Amino acid sequence: MPKFSECTIMEFNLREIFTAFMVLFAVIDIVGNIPIIIDLRKKVGHIQSEKASIIAGVIMIMFLFLGEQILNLIGIDVNSFAVAGAFIIFFIALEMILGITLYKDQGNNPLTASIFPLAFPLIAGPGSLTTLLSLGAEFKTENIIVALIVNVIVIYIVLKTSSKIERILGANGINIVRKIFGVILLAIAVKLFTSNIQMLLS
Repeated sequence: MPKFSECTIMEFNLREIFTAFMVLFAVIDIVGNIPIIIDLRKKVGHIQSEKASIIAGVIMIMFLFLGEQILNLIGIDVNSFAVAGAFIIFFIALEMILGITLYKDQGNNPLTASIFPLAFPLIAGPGSLTTLLSLGAEFKTENIIVALIVNVIVIYIVLKTSSKIERILGANGINIVRKIFGVILLAIAVKLFTSNIQMLLS
């Protein structure tokens, strides 16, 4: 449950950082979105990788801290939101495993690929924002922030080298990566659901 006061004593946990990183990496699915990034680059001619990465990171960190307050205003607790988030993560995982489209809105004809639709909603989209609050119910805030920063760095590298990565992995390689992370996400969705539903029922 992210609160500013909790950040006075930092308790970094490598297991939490790694798990949060993997969850966010799978939900953001920057590798799986390489074909979309290539298409955006062709449409607008140039993508400002630094701006897209920083803006997406700022949006996600702001939501990590302010999301709970927003929920409180409308009378929803974090555990309920985490259960809802588990369902969203579950459907994203199904997309990745089965190769179907249930959730993502890719967007067309972007005026500027750096902010819309790349930074939002492709990177900092409903899935990643919901996941942040779900993780906030499980892990310490400082560990989530570290995982988020590492993800932003990875996103920047992928944006900069997207054409090269696509050539190295190929369509089949990208598809395999998506399915592997889909299975990981499915297991995480089940864990999030069971742990938070128990808290709600108790």
